[in-house]
Amino acid sequence: MTVSDGAGLGGLGFVLTALVVNLLYVRARLPLPMSGKGLDEVMDSLAAVGVAVRRPSVLAPLTWLCTTIFAAGLATVLWESGQSPSAWALMGFGGVLMQNVAFSCVEALRFGLASAAAHDRGSTAGLWALSNVLFGFNQVFLATALVGFSIAGAETGFLPLWQQWLGYGSAALLFVASSASAYNAAGTSRTALIGLVGWLGWIVWIVASSITLLDY
Repeated sequence: MTVSDGAGLGGLGFVLTALVVNLLYVRARLPLPMSGKGLDEVMDSLAAVGVAVRRPSVLAPLTWLCTTIFAAGLATVLWESGQSPSAWALMGFGGVLMQNVAFSCVEALRFGLASAAAHDRGSTAGLWALSNVLFGFNQVFLATALVGFSIAGAETGFLPLWQQWLGYGSAALLFVASSASAYNAAGTSRTALIGLVGWLGWIVWIVASSITLLDY
């Protein structure tokens, strides 16, 4: 298996796993950051979720592994495909690594929230605010990855023009949503739609990049 094939499979594996994880979140009725729910409703949901909080987290490490494989392979291809190495590819790779670290903290906070809601509701408000703001700030790392890889893809001619602009547009939406994170600490959803559209753009960008890598 070539580097590009492994990266392409990693990207598609991430998308499929992420969709399954989010479906499990919805089925378990886990309150998600930026959902706009009130604190009392959030605490009731968390206290009732029980062991269901564990199921999505079983697959979460696979999403981080898949994105790392995808990003490492894409960075390698972009680094080698141009007339000279493109350091922008390193920016994209770094963004993915930082996103994985930040989101692993968000995932771990779900367990703290569920435990606090069931045993000591006094600490739930602080943990919920921390989870919401960290989830929001995490979007800037996706923006970093999209900007770095899109510029490198433009320099090397590896990515088509439409995908370059998809990367820039999605990065802009994610950056705006991330910048407003401090105003969403209570779980309000003022910029949730902006962030969601940016995230969906990121997903489409990964699928398109993965197909290009498989055909490389």
